[in-house]
Amino acid sequence: MPKYKHLFVSCLVGMLVLSGCSKSEPISEVKEAKQVATSKKPDKKHEEQKQNEETVEVEPLPSTYQELEMRPVGDYHDFSFFLNDEDKKMVLETFKGLPDLSNNPTKNEMDQFYNELLSHLQEDYKGPEEAIRQLKFQSIGDPNMEDSRYQFKENLNVEIILDASGSMAQKVNGTVKMEAAKESIMNFVQQLPKEAKVGLRVYGHKGSNADSDQKISCSSSEVMYPISSYNQASFISSLDKIKPTGWTPTGLALKEAQKDLSQFDGSKNTNIVYLVSDGISTCGDHPVEAAKELYSSNIEPIVNIIGFDVDSKGENELKRIADVTEGLYTNVSDESELNEELSKINNLAETWKQWKTVGLQRLEGKKIQNDLSIFSYITQEEVKAQDEYDTFSLISFVFWDQGLMSTETREYLDEKNREYHDWINKEIEKFKVELKTLNEKSYVEAIKVLEEKYQQNTQ
Repeated sequence: MPKYKHLFVSCLVGMLVLSGCSKSEPISEVKEAKQVATSKKPDKKHEEQKQNEETVEVEPLPSTYQELEMRPVGDYHDFSFFLNDEDKKMVLETFKGLPDLSNNPTKNEMDQFYNELLSHLQEDYKGPEEAIRQLKFQSIGDPNMEDSRYQFKENLNVEIILDASGSMAQKVNGTVKMEAAKESIMNFVQQLPKEAKVGLRVYGHKGSNADSDQKISCSSSEVMYPISSYNQASFISSLDKIKPTGWTPTGLALKEAQKDLSQFDGSKNTNIVYLVSDGISTCGDHPVEAAKELYSSNIEPIVNIIGFDVDSKGENELKRIADVTEGLYTNVSDESELNEELSKINNLAETWKQWKTVGLQRLEGKKIQNDLSIFSYITQEEVKAQDEYDTFSLISFVFWDQGLMSTETREYLDEKNREYHDWINKEIEKFKVELKTLNEKSYVEAIKVLEEKYQQNTQ
């Protein structure tokens, strides 16, 4: 979804509200269905069924931001359309499985409709847990960090695990995803300090994505550049050999990465792993469990995940991998965003280089500043809430416009949608205020404050 889509959609929703009852002529077949529905009086049996449905308990919406961010990303979270007849048909076809609200629906039916449609449109919200993880990553090297994996050691090792499955041959913004990934990785490794070591592992690069090649492809993961000092010619040669072809054995790649790093004990090495993937594991190799085992090993790695133009299923799985490793998950849509994400490691590596030169004392007293990503992602949360609100409003308008819900039903849904997203925006605003109050504290102090408030009830 384009970053500023919500600006257009918000204006469009406002125009629809101002238009009141001046709805367009319904599509003929839907109009006919509406006439049948409105002319038919509900019988006694139907009324009894409605009363029974009222007793069915509707699952409550999230009541905390932690609950909100734990909801799976919806399969249509980036859904967009125009209000022409063709797109209206597409909307009705896409969401035809929602509860029928065309004939005097009960409150429960309307609530079920709202919950089900909302689950399809669910955005990738990131709340306090994500803020804590970002702060921890920014605080690597702070001598006051209690978790040893966030302390600088004598050696810095970075391994990139790159998805080479067939879907990486697809284009995004006119560029093949694999070529964009290679370019970003090259830009990244060229900026690493000479003292740091880098490694590159790929997976899903053998066979094809045909069923007949599943076995060979799901067993393919290979070190293309062993963890060592950077040599430009050798690294370029390693990248050139990678071709996107097969299935996606993410779990296998994570298990093998643990073997790659086994010689670099966490007591003497700061180990960072970045997984770059564009989708869900297709090999049944339990990637979440593999990630958890890697994270819990004596390697003590910091594991961050980059989803490259992923769908909702892939995003949900990659987020779970990030969750069990307490790492960052970032969804990037093109090469420029991938470059930006990988540059975070370069900034960290440069700080590690300074640490080796001047020692710990010079690095103490780092403060949180308003221009850091910790604050920019709050703005992203506001955009997500607006997009979700607007898209729901437009879809409900289409159902009303095509005679599949009454004006009263639409008003009920719109009010419910407004109240729910007003709550989300208030939660975002509260968290923004909290972060600003932490602005002059050290990273470690800020982390402790946030953990005490947001993690004590999640143990």
